[in-house]
Amino acid sequence: MEATPMTPDEIDAVARRAQEGDRAAMEQLLGELRPRVLRICQGVLPYSDDAEDACQEALLSISAKLDQWHRRGRFTTWLHVVALNSARSTYRRLKNLAAPTDVAPLERPDPRTTSVIAGTRLDLLEALETIEAEHPAFVQPLVLRDVYGLAYDEIADQLELPLGTVKAQIHHGRKLARPLLRGAR
Repeated sequence: MEATPMTPDEIDAVARRAQEGDRAAMEQLLGELRPRVLRICQGVLPYSDDAEDACQEALLSISAKLDQWHRRGRFTTWLHVVALNSARSTYRRLKNLAAPTDVAPLERPDPRTTSVIAGTRLDLLEALETIEAEHPAFVQPLVLRDVYGLAYDEIADQLELPLGTVKAQIHHGRKLARPLLRGAR
């Protein structure tokens, strides 16, 4: 029988114990978080091996940067930011690997690079990359709200920004994303 997933309150409690140096709590936390982190990464990366790689990187980041969760917001909100950054980082790395090369036309393409090119989320990822080049502050709030559906106050707590700033960043991010997404279709 499968274990029941922890509630956000239970995850917060285990994360606090892990922050205080409890190794068993860290192992329990990472085990509990893995499915959540993988789902977040799969939300960005269409190829399962790429999502798995990003998930592993995110779990390593979580364990290394656990002291950066300031306990003001939910741990799961902080987790979304770390996992999303890992998935986007993996996407960028794969995009660079997918740069055109002198490949014989009949060679079978590598699925790790074509998954990024053919992925259903390519338009959104490309739009985010474009926005980030000139307005990096708009990307995280926009993704946390419109992709992951987090509440504005959760986003403000996690990003340590005033609520009004978060709402403005999301508004401006959406204005910039609309024409980029319309043009992609």
